[in-house]
Amino acid sequence: MTEAIAVLDIGMTNKKVVLYSNELALIGEKKKVFPPLMRDGIETHDLKAMEEWFLASLGEFAASFSIGAIAVTTHGATFVCTDDKGNPVAPCIYYTHEPNREFHERFYERAGKPEDLQERTGTPNFSALINPAKGLFFLKENYPLEFAKAHWVLPYPQYWGMRLTGIAAAESTYLGCHTYLYDWQKNDYSSVADMLGIRAKLPYPIRQAWEVLGTISPDIAARTGLSLDTMVTLGIHDSNASILPHLASKVSHDFVLNSTGTWCVLMHPVDKYGFGPDELGKVVFFNRSAWNTPIKTAIFLGGKEYETWMDIIAKSSGAKSSRQLPKPDKKDYLRVLEECNCFILPEIVPGSGQFPGSVARAVQGGIAYPLSEIEAGKQKVVFLQDAKMAQAVLNLSIVLQTEVALQRTSIKPGTEILTEGGFRGNTDYNMLLGSCFPGNAVYLTDLQEATSFGAAMTALTALKKIDPRALSRYIHIEKVLVPSMFAPERLSAYRNAWHAQI
Repeated sequence: MTEAIAVLDIGMTNKKVVLYSNELALIGEKKKVFPPLMRDGIETHDLKAMEEWFLASLGEFAASFSIGAIAVTTHGATFVCTDDKGNPVAPCIYYTHEPNREFHERFYERAGKPEDLQERTGTPNFSALINPAKGLFFLKENYPLEFAKAHWVLPYPQYWGMRLTGIAAAESTYLGCHTYLYDWQKNDYSSVADMLGIRAKLPYPIRQAWEVLGTISPDIAARTGLSLDTMVTLGIHDSNASILPHLASKVSHDFVLNSTGTWCVLMHPVDKYGFGPDELGKVVFFNRSAWNTPIKTAIFLGGKEYETWMDIIAKSSGAKSSRQLPKPDKKDYLRVLEECNCFILPEIVPGSGQFPGSVARAVQGGIAYPLSEIEAGKQKVVFLQDAKMAQAVLNLSIVLQTEVALQRTSIKPGTEILTEGGFRGNTDYNMLLGSCFPGNAVYLTDLQEATSFGAAMTALTALKKIDPRALSRYIHIEKVLVPSMFAPERLSAYRNAWHAQI
């Protein structure tokens, strides 16, 4: 049988089992969406259903391929409280849950000032539970008996690793991504872990993504048909998996990776960790790469915003689905720019992106229509009924959010912008982005499953027992230059008006 590597790629929306050859060629993929389990009116992850599907999918692949190693990559901001065997003992809550303002005040009263924490942990303040320490604090307050039962508090990739191997661990890329739990200055767990009373429940030492966690347990082997010798690596944060091919390719140029999906994650590898005085309090943070180097990062819910508004546009214009909408052309964009009175503004999850004081809404002729009222059918917006014009307004909104995020990663003239993920196929978005940055080339790369590919790289390292930096020979990234849609001055008036609305 063909030898292969399996990746469990666990996004917020799509859960995947992806198969690669031992030369990192994509050879198979299964995908599924799982609805949340509701508990006390709160969305939680259906861990049991996901596990059953993962194992069934691995079993189907194992019938045709000899799988030597499994890597896990997951979305961020999620931890699982388990017993000593890795069985969940508390609900795994969606990070999109939004507690009230008083909750956040209580957290910072106990943990410390947001700016101080940001400086030490590289983590900004989010209003939802996007800071995992806040998610754990929420469990401690609302499910104290279950929280107290935890033997392990496991980062999400390592939870799945434990389910596969029975071995608990923690890994640097996940802990070093807006968790509040990792102290960049001490290279260890932070004081917030002590405040939560979980230091002893967090695995130690903090390990690396390409290390071998262990081999699969006899139970997993029996349920999947995989060999007992199948290795499982430590696991890796999804954004850090997507940038790993670029870091490993030994490309010397300066770049920002624009990784787009549910989240738009703008990542700029930099020489040293540290914030400028005007950056504290902003939604800018540091990822810790698989090389343990700093990556200056800014994020916003671009994919989720895009899908939310596209569904509204489809409904408003009478289309059966957003897939049936006619695409805008250059004339539609010119009309929007010249009239300069129609806008879509962030943020659909307040405090999740670059404009934490903004409330999601459409604006036409100076009148604001809140997203909540549009979705409830209480407000109708004229321009949303014009599908082509509305999409032009939406693309401009996403691009202007991207522009601010890029600026906050310390982009410089000459820094390349590499778009991967869902917005790779949105030509208008990328051409408009080029218009915003005339001094920076915008490229599309051919890594269409960059997150899964990056995770597979960690498994290949373990499987072949090679130095991670030797992976460059397996990586061939093609780049396609994107032309600008307009001269940059075309956007100036609209950009200023858009920001003025916020």
